[in-house]
Amino acid sequence: MFQAARPAKPFLKWVGGKTRVLHHIIPRLPAGRRLIEPFVGGGAVFLATGYEEYLLGDANVHLVELFQAVSENRDEFIRVAEQYFNEQYRTAEQYLSVRSAFNHEQDAVTRAAQFLYLNRHGFNGLCRYNNRGGFNTPYGHPARVPRFPREEIVVFSEHARRAKFVSADFSELMDAVRPDDVVYCDPPYLDRDGARSFTGYGPGGFDMQRQEELASIAKRLVARGVTVLISNHDCEKARQLYVGAEIFSFTARRSVSAAADKRGEVGELLAVFSPK
Repeated sequence: MFQAARPAKPFLKWVGGKTRVLHHIIPRLPAGRRLIEPFVGGGAVFLATGYEEYLLGDANVHLVELFQAVSENRDEFIRVAEQYFNEQYRTAEQYLSVRSAFNHEQDAVTRAAQFLYLNRHGFNGLCRYNNRGGFNTPYGHPARVPRFPREEIVVFSEHARRAKFVSADFSELMDAVRPDDVVYCDPPYLDRDGARSFTGYGPGGFDMQRQEELASIAKRLVARGVTVLISNHDCEKARQLYVGAEIFSFTARRSVSAAADKRGEVGELLAVFSPK
């Protein structure tokens, strides 16, 4: 287990974030030099581990751009982002104005700061895009100005000294593995048996063909001596995809729905493909 000396909380709200289930994941990560996360999301696993190196990627270019801004231009990023966390910006009109500006912004640091604002002021931290690639998450009507996560940003930037962030398809990152790497994948989840899952983390989708491709690559890598872990819903399709892996099942609380009675504990699994 590669537990970080000082686990930190992610500074983003992220649908499907792993903070609540780290105790199921971290003990099953083997030793290695570098951790590769092709679906880094909010970065909970990254922040809770202490590998020597990290290769962290995501298909969401805005997410990766944000992490790059924090790791490479932290002080400037904080200066620009902090101005959005005051009462002036806690209105639907201001939110929609910033959202529109974000979809046309050309400066990378400003766009990253706007992305953080939208994440903390939008509905449930949802990251949703329309068919044209425009960010369209609705306003979340926070009861008070969200706290600016300065401390979490600083800790993230310090941990990121050992990390490289890239915007790339998961297949590209998994093709870059070395023998001493460990791979953890947290893809958009399969639909639960009888229920739909949220997969709109980026302008593109993540269909069954992509799920099958991920499982196929995992099996190919384990044959090369690399351990691959994959999180997903505990459903029949997932268990079929991950045949050959050791399956650990548990429950996790999810809260994407606007209706409180549709939130609650759902079954998840962690598939561990280990070299023989």
